Amino acid sequence: MKTLKSIVLGLALLVVTNIVKADEPTAAKITKNRAIATYVTTMTDGNSQGLEAVLDENVKFSSLRGNKLVNFDKADMLKFIDQNKNIKQACTTTTTEVDSNNDMTVMKVDMKYDNFTRTNYVTLTNTGDGWKITNVYSVFK
Repeated sequence: MKTLKSIVLGLALLVVTNIVKADEPTAAKITKNRAIATYVTTMTDGNSQGLEAVLDENVKFSSLRGNKLVNFDKADMLKFIDQNKNIKQACTTTTTEVDSNNDMTVMKVDMKYDNFTRTNYVTLTNTGDGWKITNVYSVFK
């Protein structure tokens, strides 16, 4: 009888623990729309809130300056964004989906200024933590 009480008590404790655990909210995964919107807001308005969360740890930023390819990592970009916080760009920004599937998406972000256009090709990857920006390549025309 004592063993039966212990088993029933153990099972009841297990059920209660699982029910309480099921009620805990899970962190929302980042959608690709949220990731690209956060990137565009940061680049055009200088509002970097949420940027770090949408950048993959191994994100790579590249641009061609003359004949030299220049690369930056996540820490470099976050430092640059922090130094230029709340600076609004005098440009018109449009986004276009270039290619997309369940695992990755390439977005074209055009920032049109008076005398030139900066085009960013932004690669987003569906990671275990939701959609993250993994690569940005900038072209100036």
